[in-house]
Amino acid sequence: MDLFKVKFLNEAADLINNLEESVLSLENNREDGALIEQIFRVMHTFKGNSNMFGFDKIGEFTHHLETIYDLVRAKKILLSQEIVNITLFSVDHIKNLLKEDKEQNGEVLAMHTHLLSAIKEIIGKFDENKIEHTVTNLTDLTGGKMNTFHISFQPNKDILIRGNNIFYLLDDLLALGEGKAFPKIGNLPGAHEADFTSCYLEWDIFLATSESESTIKEVFMFVEGECELKITCISKDCNSFKEDKFFKEASGFTLFSNNSVVENLLKQANEKASMPADAKLSSKTVLSNKEASNIKVSSDKLDELMSLVSELVTTQARLSQFSEESKNTELNVIAENIEKISRRLRDNTFNICLVPIGSMHTRFKRLVRDLGNELNKEVNFKVEGAETELDKTIVENLTDPLLHIIRNSMDHGIEKAEDRIKSGKPANGSILLRAYNSGANVHIEIIDDGAGLDPEKIKHKALEKSLINEEDKLSKKEIFDLIFLPGFSTAETVTGISGRGVGMDVVSRNIKDLRGDIVVESTLGEGTKITIILPLTLSIIDGLLVKIEHTHFIIPLSAVEKCYEVKHEVFENNFKELIILDGEQYPYLYLRDEFNLKNNTPTIEQVIVVKNNDKQIGISVDSIVGEYQAVLKPLGKLYRSVQTISGATILGDGSVALVMDINQMIKQHSIQYKELAYEK
Repeated sequence: MDLFKVKFLNEAADLINNLEESVLSLENNREDGALIEQIFRVMHTFKGNSNMFGFDKIGEFTHHLETIYDLVRAKKILLSQEIVNITLFSVDHIKNLLKEDKEQNGEVLAMHTHLLSAIKEIIGKFDENKIEHTVTNLTDLTGGKMNTFHISFQPNKDILIRGNNIFYLLDDLLALGEGKAFPKIGNLPGAHEADFTSCYLEWDIFLATSESESTIKEVFMFVEGECELKITCISKDCNSFKEDKFFKEASGFTLFSNNSVVENLLKQANEKASMPADAKLSSKTVLSNKEASNIKVSSDKLDELMSLVSELVTTQARLSQFSEESKNTELNVIAENIEKISRRLRDNTFNICLVPIGSMHTRFKRLVRDLGNELNKEVNFKVEGAETELDKTIVENLTDPLLHIIRNSMDHGIEKAEDRIKSGKPANGSILLRAYNSGANVHIEIIDDGAGLDPEKIKHKALEKSLINEEDKLSKKEIFDLIFLPGFSTAETVTGISGRGVGMDVVSRNIKDLRGDIVVESTLGEGTKITIILPLTLSIIDGLLVKIEHTHFIIPLSAVEKCYEVKHEVFENNFKELIILDGEQYPYLYLRDEFNLKNNTPTIEQVIVVKNNDKQIGISVDSIVGEYQAVLKPLGKLYRSVQTISGATILGDGSVALVMDINQMIKQHSIQYKELAYEK
């Protein structure tokens, strides 16, 4: 795809996300002028960018939508629910138009015609003869309270290569009020020296406007880092264009004249600046390519970076092992330094690949809003801990499970308003998404104040579907876990939202694929809390390298509590599967028996106490090798059913070590020895 078009699509995704979030916020606060202005500006920018890159259909569509919000911000029409609904439908439609394979789709074209007709109908309801169009001289609307700015705009030479059209920027800037732009031609080369993909011009712009300095900066938001921009207020509460002396020479200025006009104007501005101290205004450099603190990087580049770092970690492990075997002191020092650098590089790269949970907020808010209308339920959706970060790969794969859980909360959990009032609850339901860090894991909780889960009803449904037997004795937690079985549903009727028993089993499987765990807590009549526990990353972990006979294993270091030396005779004929360590009793897992390894049993074995949530067990191994940075590799389809192993890593000597899934180990051990499960 064309480089410019890729850049446009990336920027378009951000603009559409901002637009959708702003509209959802505006729906609950329709008098918020700042939000209305923000929506208008996003549409205006998006329209200009679409036309620039050849997306004419989107540009035309957005132009009509923008007209509605131009009337709303000018208080010509009121923001109705109809306008909000059409705007959100339009956001979805624009997303489809951006996909080239869908642009000519019959359904998309039909929706385009329908929405365009609805938008024009809203505009047509307003008598155009009564519209007081926005005038160039904004003084009439602001009571004369305008400021005059001098803007020095110096684009980088390669700004055109990146798909930017400078004249669109200047048009948008001058649309904010009354102004004039003067190009500087001092850097123009001769015709035989010119590179026609480079920009050699700079501009001095004088602008009288009632808008703020931050609004002027917004015009240049997409060329931040690609220019130097200085904004100076040269006249406060005054439109200098109304002064006879100001701009007297400007009318005769042409492209190839000298810069004496600009110099004279700035001289006049400086004379004004010699007024009393309380009237002085200092200039501010607001944008500079040296000051740019953020850059956009494609996901593919981040994936490639993480892949290279993973390879570096594997190679560094080989170097460390070779240096130990060689007994070369100088080589050992070099290997240690490389290890320190690779660890720092790993941590920095890992941090770069983290994205906040809040990046998914708009999709969840939109889902709650749309489902609320469909189900006739008023639900308040809140997010806490939106700044909590996770590996971008995890976030990408987590969105669908979270959407399904929220959908279930809306359909099964939150009651109708009349039922909530009868049970003493507020008419409006609430769903809270809370995220926080806990050790090396991230916890994500979805909490609703709905009807809660009925254990007896769940158990009865499970018996009906032969998912359990009548004689099975299940704890409350085990009953709640039944909702994750394939085909399970307590819905009385099948709807377009739920009821077929397809979904929660997929949620559970997706969470397990992310090496996570899911826990359900619920109180009948009060609500439900579903907690998802996830690792920070799927790529590289700090692990404890252990050995059983000739095989190496990795235990995630975050799960390790303590390590003990235990004589082998303690495990012989220990039918209760319990061991006493530091005066406390622990259930344990004897891995030699689990993996059917009977030979070369050592006299002294190691017991590693590991923890998951509130449960602790001991895991027996032959020996502990030490800490190890493990680059995780998938095992493939043949090993998909082995739940206690989550992956593998390549050691320095080229051999493979299996990575233990502590969550699944503890869970399976608790089921097998339920009466022995020891909670701390």
